Amino acid sequence: MDVDGGRRMFQRLGPSSSSDNSNSNKQQRVCFHWRQGKCTRYPCPFLHSELPTAGNGGKRAHQGFGAEDNYRGGGGGLRRSGNYNFSNSNTWGRAQSQQPGSSNRPVVKKIEKLCNHWVQGSCKFGDSCKFLHQWSTGDCFTLLAPLEGHQQVVTGIALPSGSDKLYTGSQDETVRVWDCQSGQLAGLINLGGAVGCMLSEGPWVFVGLTNLVKAWNIQMSTELSLNGPVGQVYSLVVGGDLLFAGTQEGTILAWKFNVAANCFEPAASLKGHSLAVVTLVVGGNRMYSGSMDHSIKVWSLETLQCIQTLSGHTDVVMSILCWDQFLLSASLDKTVKVWAATETGNLEVTYTHTEEHGILTLCGMHDSDAKPVLFCSCNDNCIRVYDLPSFSERGKIFSKKEVRSVQIGPGGLFFTGDGSGQVKVWKWAAEPTPIS
Repeated sequence: MDVDGGRRMFQRLGPSSSSDNSNSNKQQRVCFHWRQGKCTRYPCPFLHSELPTAGNGGKRAHQGFGAEDNYRGGGGGLRRSGNYNFSNSNTWGRAQSQQPGSSNRPVVKKIEKLCNHWVQGSCKFGDSCKFLHQWSTGDCFTLLAPLEGHQQVVTGIALPSGSDKLYTGSQDETVRVWDCQSGQLAGLINLGGAVGCMLSEGPWVFVGLTNLVKAWNIQMSTELSLNGPVGQVYSLVVGGDLLFAGTQEGTILAWKFNVAANCFEPAASLKGHSLAVVTLVVGGNRMYSGSMDHSIKVWSLETLQCIQTLSGHTDVVMSILCWDQFLLSASLDKTVKVWAATETGNLEVTYTHTEEHGILTLCGMHDSDAKPVLFCSCNDNCIRVYDLPSFSERGKIFSKKEVRSVQIGPGGLFFTGDGSGQVKVWKWAAEPTPIS
């Protein structure tokens, strides 16, 4: 996507220094209030930057990343049911100690809340504003482009394999198709109903609607309607040769594609949840379903029978990920639970991570060093990005409203969709290194 890759970064910089003796003391004193993010004086008689340490040849460089890599949907990125390699479950939640030679330069943070006036383009305080004038913190990622057009919450993002188009669905009853080269709108599909979820698998794009699943084959330019759901379809996943849909009434429906007839035929109806099924994921020969009834059910893809019910959450289970031998589940009860199999084969909680707010969705990818990281979107309009398995925070991504959709793309790209209808294109950046 050929767009400007720069992002606005806030830097606390005091007035320029001079060489006279009257300023020599100022050069050696750091503003106490600035360190707390509370200084409102301009110009301030004290430094708004940390004193250099011995042996530190300069400040840490921020390497900006543009959008020189045109993104396509050809096999890049990691699926939510992909195989990840965690070496040891005993390291969950234990932050790694700082390596020798790494930078110990203190980081001064502002109040980690977006400035509402800055979002609206009307903040008068500029650099002296105590709230954030940037869409993210940390040096991990760069905002490439916002995609404007949806009028309500974005509930699905799909990047089909082999396509140069990005598909986004919203509760505004539309699917928008974006050209990956230009970032411009390439198509608008009015569906007449709110989009509950989206899924891309091979040449297919599936859209969950009310009482219906739409299936588009983008290679053959065909459209199919899958009937059977009762109420809104909140989740979709492919397991084996079956397409599964989690519905508002709590039933999981399955279809199998008939090549000869070029249609999806009903294959099964899985019952067990008492309320809506809002998340589905497949890992190995198992499917996992999370529900508004606070439970997670484990299904055998061979028999389509429920083989275990997990009852660790106390509120809606919003999102599930399968990573290698672990299952990660997120809930409005403000926790992410890590499940691992015991000797008997049953899953039990091996670690619980707690947030201050309810969690809406999880997504995983590998960083530029091939290390696993977790995107954890909460209902405070913020995505927290963590190293795994330590849950050490790498940075935050802010939005106008809560982010309900995160999709991984190829080449370090990822996409977020929020409650305001805005879709953002991000690129994972390599870690900056100190200037020697």
